[in-house]
Amino acid sequence: MKFAAGVDVGGTKCLAVLLDEGGNVVSQARIPTPHADVLANSIVDLVQSLGAFESLGVGVPGLITSGGVVRSSPNMPSAIELPLREQLEARLNKKVWVENDATCGALGEWKHGAAAGSRDMWMVTLGTGIGGGLVSGGVLQRGTQGFAGEIGHMVVDPQGPLCPCGKCGCWERYASGSGLAFLGGSDSGETVITAAREGDSAALEVIDRFAYWVALGLANLANITDPDTIVIGGGLSQAADVIMSPIGEWFKKLLYAPEHRRHAALRVARLGEQAGAIGAASLATLENTYGQ
Repeated sequence: MKFAAGVDVGGTKCLAVLLDEGGNVVSQARIPTPHADVLANSIVDLVQSLGAFESLGVGVPGLITSGGVVRSSPNMPSAIELPLREQLEARLNKKVWVENDATCGALGEWKHGAAAGSRDMWMVTLGTGIGGGLVSGGVLQRGTQGFAGEIGHMVVDPQGPLCPCGKCGCWERYASGSGLAFLGGSDSGETVITAAREGDSAALEVIDRFAYWVALGLANLANITDPDTIVIGGGLSQAADVIMSPIGEWFKKLLYAPEHRRHAALRVARLGEQAGAIGAASLATLENTYGQ
């Protein structure tokens, strides 16, 4: 039996999984996210601890070129023009794929999770910021340079608050975990969620405003690409009991011509923290249609 390894490089940890041919996780391991200078060596040590494998996929946040170069990464400021794919292939003497982490998450949920069977879907990760991955016509979309899916920096309010990217009013300033904290005037989104679960009326009003901003972005994505499924992942998906119902209600109101179309199914991600690593391991299955 052939096995594939996948690694999700996160802000604080690197999670690795080993998949069998049926897409089942047979082993996993994790380490704290290392400095960019030793990232390749650390990934090699991590995946070799899993057991034998035929191929490796790695998901990294930021702008990742179709050749597997990390152009820039928010979690690793020193990772500028880092030829990660080349470094890993030289060390492992195996085929390696390197992709944006949210795109890997989309692939994982499409192949093995909440969007299995879909041909047109978005994966939207709501965490500290917002990431995205798109499957259209049964093909994972990457764009000309490999940068498709940077939906968190879709401007929804040109007069809005300054984003760390330098623009004003980016979607993730309102619809992420940090956005929820901003809307609630709180130190964290978790504080707002906890209060909402306890029935606090002010917190529930904040959740409704937050749901509006999330749904506004989702409606824009649906209007542009007409998906059958939108999967909500990331840390805020753990608050699905609080946020999904109002997001769904606003989505119906904000979608263009809602009475004349089938609405995309809004689903919560199923693979949890393993989605990115599972998707990364699955990159090898796209070899015939994937642009590397």
